[in-house]
Amino acid sequence: MSGAGTRPADFALRAREVLEERPTVRAAVTEGTLRAQEKRRKAFVGLDEEAWKEWARATKTHLLGRLDHYLLEAEASLVANGVRVHWAEDAPQARRILGGIVEEAGLSSAVKAKSMLSEELEVNAFLEKRGLSVRETDLGEYILQMLGEAPSHIVGPAMHKTLEDCQELFADELGTPPDASAEVIAAAARRRLRRDFLEADLGISGANFLVAETGTVALMENEGNIRLSTSLPRVHVAFVGIEKLLPRLADLAGFLQLLPRSATGQVIGNYVSLLQGPRRPGEPDGPEEMHVVLVDNGRTRLLADDQGHEALRCIRCGACLNVCPVYRQSGGHPYGWVYSGPIGAILAPGLLGLEEAMPLPYASSLCGACGDVCPVKIPIPELLVYWRERAVEEGLVPRSEAWGMAGYTAAALHPRLFHAAEALAGVLTGPAGELLARRLPMVGHWAEGRSLPSAQGPTFRELWTAGLDDRRDDG
Repeated sequence: MSGAGTRPADFALRAREVLEERPTVRAAVTEGTLRAQEKRRKAFVGLDEEAWKEWARATKTHLLGRLDHYLLEAEASLVANGVRVHWAEDAPQARRILGGIVEEAGLSSAVKAKSMLSEELEVNAFLEKRGLSVRETDLGEYILQMLGEAPSHIVGPAMHKTLEDCQELFADELGTPPDASAEVIAAAARRRLRRDFLEADLGISGANFLVAETGTVALMENEGNIRLSTSLPRVHVAFVGIEKLLPRLADLAGFLQLLPRSATGQVIGNYVSLLQGPRRPGEPDGPEEMHVVLVDNGRTRLLADDQGHEALRCIRCGACLNVCPVYRQSGGHPYGWVYSGPIGAILAPGLLGLEEAMPLPYASSLCGACGDVCPVKIPIPELLVYWRERAVEEGLVPRSEAWGMAGYTAAALHPRLFHAAEALAGVLTGPAGELLARRLPMVGHWAEGRSLPSAQGPTFRELWTAGLDDRRDDG
């Protein structure tokens, strides 16, 4: 799922490698996230953003509180629309379902719309192993497929790539000029993909939303590739996480505007597809068969968590990635999982298990920006702290850190001991203290590459005591 042979446990190592060996990644990601952040800010000007977010939060919270009811309603609505519904408890079962569909229909090639859930389920590798040709059709995903890389961002999968990277790739693969503009590159990809769209007999997508009331699969995009992927092949399979439901069709209008504003700063996506089943007699396009695979893959377990379940409100807008100072340094690949950034750091413990997700809950400065921009008001900073507390309780943090925190707690609870530690810290500042600081638990990594300031003047305690003495003298 990481696409680079990494896992969450490798986060610190991979992030350091990116910073030291691939400086263009940091520059590209910083430019891309800052641009997205500014466009998002402008998209909400003049609107009551807080009220909108509160409505969205309440809608998704209501859904999760009655998810069993709405899942059954969605199944009934989909079946009534002529859709074949499948239930997948985990990734292997989802792949087996897909394999059964492929075998039954005799399918040989697939085109894929951008779907983070399909990345989570490792669909491409599964189909290729069975001999099917699989083509990503989102431009960013298409670029990464040629490079053999996984997406680095929920919305902008190739955000970590520069124009120069793409010029070199397309010159080698598609024969475009070495100095081709972005428009020329996109046109070359469009020409190549047109053949794939026409030849494919299987189309695969995710779903931005699934309306329980009507069985409507809603998909939003800017390139038109999703529309082609879901309408031209004779079989369409949509993988839908069980948390992606909305109760009513009336709810959809608000989310179809909230999502693009938060993700790309658009009022609405260029293309919106509302799929109501396979092609009916007299309709000009659409698949002969439509399948919806409702995927759990850890979501039920996370839903049962008293605090962690709030992460399931996520609508995958990527706004939290765009404001995160940690994500901005290295992009998504060091996280070693499909979902990166702040949302990935709170989804991973619930979907993968906390031990497998370590140390992602610690990949944050807790600045709070992610919580401020979340369109469904997920308390991301609080959940990061929650998973850190769980990690401590379960003994998943290094012993040195646990001892360091225990020592600090003991000092903070005993004034005399704290005063002694404060005095010692004053002595160990400046160049003399740097060598020791780099060997201490917790602060060691922080001290690397930093020059510690020398202590100047009296401590706060000394100033406070002197102030008390002055007030006694005045009295």
